[in-house]
Amino acid sequence: MKSVRLVIPDLFLPKDFAAEVCAELRLPALEKLLGRGRSEILESVPLENLLCEMFGVACQADAPIAPISAAFDGLGAGCWLRADPVHFRLQRDQMLLLPNMEISAGEAGQMCASLNIHFAGQGMEFFAPHPQRWYVRLDTLPRIHNRPLSQVIGGDVRGALPTGEEAARWHQVFNEIQMLLFAHPLNESRDARGALIINSVWFWGCGDAVAPLQKNYQSVSSDEVLVEMIAAAAGIPFAVWPENWRDAKIQWCDAENNGKQLLVWTGLRSALQSGDLAAWRTALQDFENGYAQPLWQALSSGKIARLQIDILSGDSIRRVLLTRSDTWAFWRRAKRLAEYSLT
Repeated sequence: MKSVRLVIPDLFLPKDFAAEVCAELRLPALEKLLGRGRSEILESVPLENLLCEMFGVACQADAPIAPISAAFDGLGAGCWLRADPVHFRLQRDQMLLLPNMEISAGEAGQMCASLNIHFAGQGMEFFAPHPQRWYVRLDTLPRIHNRPLSQVIGGDVRGALPTGEEAARWHQVFNEIQMLLFAHPLNESRDARGALIINSVWFWGCGDAVAPLQKNYQSVSSDEVLVEMIAAAAGIPFAVWPENWRDAKIQWCDAENNGKQLLVWTGLRSALQSGDLAAWRTALQDFENGYAQPLWQALSSGKIARLQIDILSGDSIRRVLLTRSDTWAFWRRAKRLAEYSLT
């Protein structure tokens, strides 16, 4: 049986501005998918935790993404934390976090070298195999809880710093890193050319050896590199999110493909985190035209037999399940998207 699981973060906006932002959007296919299916509301978890659950990776509180990511980036086994370079900006009474810094491999390597000199002998070593993905290898797993980077982007980081038994020590580590990077000569040159300085790192994804991931899907497609990392760890074929499913050779049209497919789209999240609501609208309208309509047609025609949509929003996950027979349930009213908004 062909089946598709689609994961979409941030499809539902907060109620106080959802109606205005969603006004005049024409989303008939998406609204029918949401309205004709059978829905349930689940407790919210970060996307990282949900992905781990999909592939049988145990999560206590933190999703152990760092060792999976480290292996993808060519690093060896060990106790790993992601330590991604970020910019903290004081804005009124908040300390905002800006990620995805433009940084060269040379700058990343030099900054990590400075961190290694500073923390020499303290059981931690920094690596930068990718300019925007830094890591710290530890002697032992720290007894702390860290929020994923995706959960703090654009928010006040002061309420999201590590918690747990060793929180005080790691708060001190944060302070030392910020002082070291703020005064780093490379940041002086970045500031001189108008680039944001790298004035901190964000620790997240703590873990050591991860058990073999379950091959629960025949293929995976996403616009998010984290999904590619997990698919690689599970040994599952991965395809970059196509620009338009109408023009792509989508696998549910293949008569020999009877497996499960996972699709993860984060385009709305990236637009929302940057505060660009116009980009959010454009991305959603493109999704309707290029993705939701082909999905609806594939389900209606029997090219796929089952569709599960997981929508991550605020403090809940809305799970929608559809089969071909649900597409005929015309008595189930298709609500406008703004009606699903958070309270």
